[in-house]
Amino acid sequence: MVTKNKILLGLVAMVVVLDFLVFKEVFMLAGPRYLNVEILDVGQGDSIFIRTPAHRNIVIDGGPDAAVLSKLSGRLPFWQKSLDVVILTHPDADHLMGILEILKKYKADYIVWTGMEREGANYQEWLSLLQKAKERGSQIIIAKPGLVITSGGAAVEVLHPFENLEGQFFKEANDTGIVARLAYGKKSFLFTADISSKVEEQLVTAGGVASDVLKVAHHGSKYSSFESFLQAVNPKVAVISVGGENTYGHPTPEVLQRLAKFGITVLRTDQRGDIKFVSDGEKIQIK
Repeated sequence: MVTKNKILLGLVAMVVVLDFLVFKEVFMLAGPRYLNVEILDVGQGDSIFIRTPAHRNIVIDGGPDAAVLSKLSGRLPFWQKSLDVVILTHPDADHLMGILEILKKYKADYIVWTGMEREGANYQEWLSLLQKAKERGSQIIIAKPGLVITSGGAAVEVLHPFENLEGQFFKEANDTGIVARLAYGKKSFLFTADISSKVEEQLVTAGGVASDVLKVAHHGSKYSSFESFLQAVNPKVAVISVGGENTYGHPTPEVLQRLAKFGITVLRTDQRGDIKFVSDGEKIQIK
């Protein structure tokens, strides 16, 4: 079991801050600066697009196929061929395959992942694309406790994995996934990849998970989103990224019942398509 003290030690010893260049912000128009967070409708998978108040672009996961490219093309200028940060939470196909397509089209200034090892052709393609990205100037960052990405007053903090997984082999990747909390002013979002209740309990013990918006783990699998975790996060809104009529039965009735028990508003990509949040740090609007 990971203790809170160990987590705090990690924060002291291993904080890495990727402060984006701020000189470009000087040329922004005056007025309120907004954080934009979109849970993209990529079918049965996960992909999150974040535009910081400093107009920096972060992508977390890419979904199961190339559909994410059309999503990005609708959000970026046609001439833009780079992203500021790309995060792969874990190398399962429904998170990885779209990232492979993204890296073929866009240069990423920073690529964040766990460094875990596994078998399979998709994973080998990922390693190959990572090497090519590195040769093009991308910085490869291994996710560790306390890693923080900051831009324009918004901060993405890695809460999990609790240790450096680089070089460690895992047959199953779900519980290796990056869990990240995005905070801007008084408002926050928690992105939970595909973690199970085991990791949820560890996060509850570690603390610091309370958030206004929760991206529900593992597309609403019954093995995640347990009551103790929902109580600790205490979200007002929960988003489920899921494909319509998927063969897994996601989201499961058990998860929907738990969310309803706590009075949490549920938004689903299979019902609403892309789900966009805009925040000025004081409030969050759903677009």
